Amino acid sequence: MKCILLNFLVFVLGGLLAGCGGTGIETISLSAPGRNTLKVRIDVKTSHSNSLWIEYWQKGDSLKKYTTLHTPAGTEHKLVLTNLRPSSQYRYQVIAADGGSETKSKEYDFKTPAYPMWIQDFFRVIAPDSTVVPQTFKDGFVLISRRETPGIIFMLDAKGEIRWYHQVNGTGFKTTHFTRNKTILSILGTDEYPTSYGNEILEVSLAGDTLLHLKKGEADFKETVHHEIILNDKSQVVTLSVQTKIMDLTSVGGTAQDTVKSDGILVLDRKGKKVWSWSVFDALDPLKDPKIMAEKKDWMHANSVSFDTDGNYLVSFYNNGQVWKLDAGTGKVIWKFGKNGDFAIPKEGIFDQGHAVHKNAQGDLMLFDNGTSREQTRTLAFKLDEKNKTAALTRQIILPKEIYTARMGSAYLVGTDAILQCSSKTNTVVLTDAKGKFLWMLKSQIMPYRAEFIPGNLVAPYLVNK
Repeated sequence: MKCILLNFLVFVLGGLLAGCGGTGIETISLSAPGRNTLKVRIDVKTSHSNSLWIEYWQKGDSLKKYTTLHTPAGTEHKLVLTNLRPSSQYRYQVIAADGGSETKSKEYDFKTPAYPMWIQDFFRVIAPDSTVVPQTFKDGFVLISRRETPGIIFMLDAKGEIRWYHQVNGTGFKTTHFTRNKTILSILGTDEYPTSYGNEILEVSLAGDTLLHLKKGEADFKETVHHEIILNDKSQVVTLSVQTKIMDLTSVGGTAQDTVKSDGILVLDRKGKKVWSWSVFDALDPLKDPKIMAEKKDWMHANSVSFDTDGNYLVSFYNNGQVWKLDAGTGKVIWKFGKNGDFAIPKEGIFDQGHAVHKNAQGDLMLFDNGTSREQTRTLAFKLDEKNKTAALTRQIILPKEIYTARMGSAYLVGTDAILQCSSKTNTVVLTDAKGKFLWMLKSQIMPYRAEFIPGNLVAPYLVNK
């Protein structure tokens, strides 16, 4: 007897496995959550309480077996099979633990459908010499997302193959992060929200389950959020928010009831209750900015927030080319780094704008410099002496002018010897070594806001390169 998943039709084995090998299985049913080609959900009902898991493998390749997590003891079990490939035949067995013994069911099979038409041929990899690509990168995955509707999160392997994806309809993924909890956290926004701005927060597990879904207007989630979303050590949501202030700008050529839009940090708990907030208006007076009339509709333009190694915030601003460190308790500005900031910076390290600013695994402040004044994009890293306010340039990778991007982008370490860099406006992701030598390139049909590298060990067993 076979279970077949074909064109997302489900055949249920009602009672066919009852008492099979002592497992107590009464029914097994297969479905495709979200009509996702690369996931199969298997629901198993047993006659008595036990713990189950599933071993599965591509037909004809039983040496490469995958194993799901074990379910809690019970009679109704939900298991999700990942690591699947499109248009492929698979076999599987249900294994039950009852008492101290394990019992396996018979082998059954199913077939996955092809990729949906709308994601076929999205990505192309250029890697003339695969031997120079670090094994760490080959073992891991690249996370990017589609901002337009329908929104899709992708995890790609080093060959550019889609190994995991999650789709939402009617909205897009404005920005996406892999979290410390091994989940995927995103800002979503419909077409009325430009670029990296949105009105929903979504967190999903690697099994595709929705763990958190907050919508603007609910609880204390009242502000449009944008550009960044991360989790703190309490699993609370930290994001950038739009801040609006009505003020008298007549002294600089404006009106008595003028509007200035800027940015803040918003921290929400899992139910959408505000835990903490901060605003640029708390730290700066718009009237003291000579460019306020030109920039009042998007004053400062914060584009990333992350945690320093001491738990305080690092916030980057596109318009003034600075990175600020903020006290995570009081909101006080500890220092400013960049143009007209507090640090002495080597001439070659002076940058125009910074995106994806963070402390990397080597303790350096790392950023993606759009380089608008030179029309050439770079990745930079600095060793900061916060006491003496000096900065040493520890890394400078100048990307070719062909992949210059005036907006968006990111740069992250891959292990210790490579850097993954995203040139958003050229739809390009490139991997270089520590000296900037080209190793690997991804050309995409979507414009990714960022590209993150996820080490393989962090997503196992849901996703494994075998």
